[in-house]
Amino acid sequence: MENHQYHIFSPYRVCPLGAHVDHQHGLVTGFAFDKGVDLWFTPTEDGSVHLKSLTFEGEISFDVTKPSQVKEGNWGDYARGAKYALKKRFELTRGIEGVIKGSLPVGGLSSSAAVLTAYVMALAKANNITLSKMEVIKTASQAEREYIGLTNGILDQACIVLGEKDSLLFLDTDTEQYRIIKKNPRMPEFEIAIIFSGLTRSLVSSDYNLRVAECKTAAWNMMAYTGMPLKSFDKTYLRDIPKETYDLTKEKMPPRFARRAEHFYSEYKRVRKGVTAWETGNLNLFGQLSFESCQSSIKNYECGSEELIAIYNIMKQCDGIYGGRFSGAGFKGACIALVDPAKKEQIREQITSEYLRMFPEYTESFEIHFCKTDDGARFV
Repeated sequence: MENHQYHIFSPYRVCPLGAHVDHQHGLVTGFAFDKGVDLWFTPTEDGSVHLKSLTFEGEISFDVTKPSQVKEGNWGDYARGAKYALKKRFELTRGIEGVIKGSLPVGGLSSSAAVLTAYVMALAKANNITLSKMEVIKTASQAEREYIGLTNGILDQACIVLGEKDSLLFLDTDTEQYRIIKKNPRMPEFEIAIIFSGLTRSLVSSDYNLRVAECKTAAWNMMAYTGMPLKSFDKTYLRDIPKETYDLTKEKMPPRFARRAEHFYSEYKRVRKGVTAWETGNLNLFGQLSFESCQSSIKNYECGSEELIAIYNIMKQCDGIYGGRFSGAGFKGACIALVDPAKKEQIREQITSEYLRMFPEYTESFEIHFCKTDDGARFV
């Protein structure tokens, strides 16, 4: 990598509280941590992009000056997506030549958002475009929504770009206002455990976009029952409907839609409580709320494979774990936990032995990693 001119590190992210609500303009929290994506690159004068990956097969080549191609269904789509989103606002004349490498297995840490963020920053740098942090977030998010086709909110990109070491990001995805809240000096030390179930993404079909539609349908139901004027589906969000309206209408609508709304309103409350717990250094309460968030993900949002639910149940019984939940959309393969660093080895042992007793077929692919919080995406 020595001969490349620039090096970007774009971290993965975890969201301890505020699950499945960013696409409904809810409140969320997040950490960036010290594992992620490295991109080494040199600008090219002729607009060509050539990329190699140390994680995936094959090489990618395209031209930034030409219109965006259709998706090819391989890892190069993320670079093409970054080009697509930047081209909506800027003229691109230079490309990049480089190598990208990801650390850790990729399920549930928003590796796609980390990769997109790195490409957006690299192509902007090559073309002398100065982007604010919020512009990097929005460009990467637009690439993921419009080019990759995942109807996400801005949570993942915000954690990756705005994260700071030993600090919690608190973001209102409706107003886009955020605070970076330093760890209270009274708070005990913690690390982030990332527990990969061993279930690979190819085995799990994701209901992510379906859940988004169900949340919007719940909102439409509430508006219709109370005579509120309906907005078009894409402009309908649970955040715009008061909890009182939900209390009036929850018995009338089909239960599955009521459960999605129940998750949204209860998570809103948990994030508010959790931010206060974090500010006062109460890691026990913060962790407990994270466990409760996961319980609501299982019961009301109905995500999580039996493998992830098993890990969650083991974590709850585990000494030294403050709290935790499924990571990412909860349809893939990871759980996260906030842990006491002094008890890492016994935590590793207990979770590994109990989980593999239940699911011996994952003996080869099950992994636990311990990570620390870190600063957001940056030039190294």
